[in-house]
Amino acid sequence: MEREVRWPEIIAMARLGEQVGFDSVWVGDHLLYRDEVNGARGPWEAWTTLAGIAAATSRIAIGPLVACTSFHNPAMLAKMAGTVDEISGGRLILGLGAGWNETEYRAYGFPFDRRVARFAEAFTIIRSLLRDGKVDFAGEFYTARDCELVPRPRPGGPPLMVGSIGERMLALTMPYVDGWNAWYSWTGNRPEGVAALRAKVDTACTAAGRKSSDVERTVAVLVKLPGATGRRELDPSQQVTPLEGSVDDIADGLRAYSREGVGHVQLVIDPITEASIEGLAPVLEKLDART
Repeated sequence: MEREVRWPEIIAMARLGEQVGFDSVWVGDHLLYRDEVNGARGPWEAWTTLAGIAAATSRIAIGPLVACTSFHNPAMLAKMAGTVDEISGGRLILGLGAGWNETEYRAYGFPFDRRVARFAEAFTIIRSLLRDGKVDFAGEFYTARDCELVPRPRPGGPPLMVGSIGERMLALTMPYVDGWNAWYSWTGNRPEGVAALRAKVDTACTAAGRKSSDVERTVAVLVKLPGATGRRELDPSQQVTPLEGSVDDIADGLRAYSREGVGHVQLVIDPITEASIEGLAPVLEKLDART
């Protein structure tokens, strides 16, 4: 969250991204950031925003990067995901994660302990409702007894993606997900940082009895454009060198991720503006010319 962005600008950027040829648009699922230097800041609520973007666009895929399962009752999260998928005409990619930012948990009253164990139960409920349309589950943290998802979204529901490099999280999700996502700090914002993480996912796929090709690899990439002010990280150790330079430099930098087995990159743009999106249009043309 670099700055406060109002709805007219959000939807203008989403529409422009669709117009210039981006394949997807993503929103973060966060509630509150707070630190001594920058004070309090935060984005708009993710699922309401996604519904608005879904209704105002027609082609571009949409998704949370990634939805925190702790912020909603999991059956309700599945209901919201199914509804947004319907509004979008089947364009939702459902990214899921266990969360990490303790500030927003405490401020909004969500338990911060045992997040992976809580995620495991939530994930069971969410995937069962979206893929099968029903679930009967009673766990330690969540209950969904004789629960049905009606009306149903598209058959099989939206594709599921997990954002995590934790061994327990990968073991829980690799039997079921369609995609995996790495945040740019996990790779050092470099293609060379993908290999070690990709190997972890490959190992988890093998343990789940799946081929590594069954799970698409996606990676967020921080891109610096004119007017950048520097992305503010809560943890200084997460600071990375952004991808920047000429159109050819950025295109070549992104193309290198494909050589590392990455099928989809999510650009974290600094600054996040319409001018930046327009400035990336020639990069997309370069990439399309080589596919």
